[in-house]
Amino acid sequence: MSQDGASQFQEVIRQELELSVKKELEKILITAPSHEFEHTKKDLDGFRKLFHRFLQEKGPSVDWGKIQRPPEDSIQPYEKIKARGLPDNISSVLNKLVVVKLNGGLGTSMGCKGPKSLIGVRNENTFLDLTVQQIEHLNKTYNTDVPLVLMNSFNTDEDTKKILQKYSHCRVKIYTFNQSRYPRINKESLLPVAKDVSYSGENTEAWYPPGHGDIYASFYNSGLLDIFIGEGKEYIFVSNIDNLGATVDLYILNHLMNPPNGKRCEFVMEVTNKTRADVKGGTLTQYEGKLRLVEIAQVPKAHVDEFKSVSKFKIFNTNNLWISLAAVKRLQEQNAIDMEIIVNPKTLDGGLNVIQLETAVGAAIKSFENSLGINVPRSRFLPVKTTSDLLLVMSNLYSLNAGSLTMSEKREFPTVPLVKLGSSFTKVQDYLRRFESIPDMLELDHLTVSGDVTFGKNVSLKGTVIIIANHGDRIDIPPGAVLENKIVSGNLRILDH
Repeated sequence: MSQDGASQFQEVIRQELELSVKKELEKILITAPSHEFEHTKKDLDGFRKLFHRFLQEKGPSVDWGKIQRPPEDSIQPYEKIKARGLPDNISSVLNKLVVVKLNGGLGTSMGCKGPKSLIGVRNENTFLDLTVQQIEHLNKTYNTDVPLVLMNSFNTDEDTKKILQKYSHCRVKIYTFNQSRYPRINKESLLPVAKDVSYSGENTEAWYPPGHGDIYASFYNSGLLDIFIGEGKEYIFVSNIDNLGATVDLYILNHLMNPPNGKRCEFVMEVTNKTRADVKGGTLTQYEGKLRLVEIAQVPKAHVDEFKSVSKFKIFNTNNLWISLAAVKRLQEQNAIDMEIIVNPKTLDGGLNVIQLETAVGAAIKSFENSLGINVPRSRFLPVKTTSDLLLVMSNLYSLNAGSLTMSEKREFPTVPLVKLGSSFTKVQDYLRRFESIPDMLELDHLTVSGDVTFGKNVSLKGTVIIIANHGDRIDIPPGAVLENKIVSGNLRILDH
């Protein structure tokens, strides 16, 4: 078959597949109760657009030969922005801001049921508590009205709304909206797995929230975007709710509102220097004359090692983003927000292989005018993804003030220790059971723990500490122990008598 014939044949197949998916989605839509009909229709229309793009795209979405290092002035050092100081009218600048937290994730990877934002991280405070405390502190200090908006998913919405009542007396207005609910598709047939709109029973696994790139459409569709523009708000600060370093930074906000060259940025991405632990993080590049976020999934296999190199791509995206509300409205109405599709394969409990199509919020940077990267200190990237991260933020390495964690002044060097807790610590409840109290870690560089290990009260860890209990062994670190540059292995049991 000639090349033209082959591509015509592929086009026919593609059109037939789109028609089949359209029919399946229509069958699903008619099962929606009347009060959910419009909302479900918007979700399924959004999915159809994404699916259409998925069928059009071929191979890796970036041409490696076109990737260049970003020009010097397109990524500014934070120190330069901070050096400008703050204006006297910082309150009026703050009143133009809305804080948005991405709150769609569950705590399952840490062995917890329900929204991840409700896990206790410090002195019984949850991620959500700390966020509310930070913004309330801002509003009280500067006499402002900065609202908090939570982007929930259908997985987290109900539990989050229940808990919000406890903040009714706080000086923070809290709003929520839901990201879309898209159908997972069978990896072989590419047809939706769901048969109706319900997401209980056998349909539980048939739906998914399509990544945080969905924020633009969902925020717009919720009506909140127009409400905030009507109230005179101009920028949103978007970040992951589990990044405890993502606090409102007045210097960055001032740079947005009062740019030195008089030309406002529509999109600012906070980036920070890569370490060996961050080699997989998305990086900012120059691509066809625009700043562009390149994720590891988009890189052709032959160039993955080059992408991971700390010398060529020195920075990565923290997912702390400052975005113009007016620009989101304009681009959304022009259908001009372009984000690469992330194809995420999953296996359902019954063994069925499915794929879910997702997008990432930072990938839209190339659609905005006058985008900028700001290279911020590592302290603005403090994500809690595992119990190893949790140990760091619960420890005396950090002090807590008005919901913000800052590195203790008693720590002599500003880097965070490398902590690797083994599989016995993966679930939060197991982790908490294994530490009678959180060890003193002010002088720790590196901790590796593997196997059945417990820590008594007031343990102190310094330098490099490696504790390995082999299968069938157990190690109890005694109360008050000081371990400095030690390897502990074998069996060490302390029994009450």
